[in-house]
Amino acid sequence: MGILDESDLFIICPQDQHYFEITKSTHFTFIKFTDSYFAGHKMNTPDALILSTPESIMSNKLLKEVKLKMEESYISILRNTVENIVAYNCRKDVASSPLVYYQILSIFGLIREAAAKLSIRIDDGQPEKEELISYIHQHIYEPSLIQVKNVAAHFNIATSYFSDYFKRKFAMSYREYVKSYRLKLIEKRLQIPSLSMKQIADEFGFSDESHLSHFFKTMRKMSPSQFRSGLKEYEYQDN
Repeated sequence: MGILDESDLFIICPQDQHYFEITKSTHFTFIKFTDSYFAGHKMNTPDALILSTPESIMSNKLLKEVKLKMEESYISILRNTVENIVAYNCRKDVASSPLVYYQILSIFGLIREAAAKLSIRIDDGQPEKEELISYIHQHIYEPSLIQVKNVAAHFNIATSYFSDYFKRKFAMSYREYVKSYRLKLIEKRLQIPSLSMKQIADEFGFSDESHLSHFFKTMRKMSPSQFRSGLKEYEYQDN
């Protein structure tokens, strides 16, 4: 961990690649520990950190993507905590000291609270692909519910991070996936002659038939009517 005079806090793991561009006189305080440090203090770990351990927080990719903002009162606590650890550093038993351990845990507590205010999950509770797919498919007929901000809120993921998270999971953007799935469903509806364009537009939450037609043309390079005509020609030739 490194803390700047401006109270910026950095959580750095061995596998992280990082560097600092220093343009003015800057003071760093480093608090270094190995994986075994937390394992050796398990008997002192509060229940609140059983699911979101310091190790999982340090390796959490979401926290690498966004900058957490702390209130002034939190910043004051953070500074005092680091000063307490530095002051205790003269002791030979600093690595085994429960006092220092609790001071370090309090820093992770501040991180958890700051992350919670940005709706960032740090308990490894990120939704699996199946959960996301199920939600999208269930609400595909309700455009407002599949807006990024609402999907992110449902799964308790930061809105600013959701798009990158989805792309890593599916190797395509969230917008591309939703559009592609809606198109497939609309094509199936167009294969039912008894369904009117208005009925299809209403079902998928389009404002009107023109809106549906514009969406379909953008995706398929043809109008819904032309798509239906193509189906009829195919059926005629097949007979």
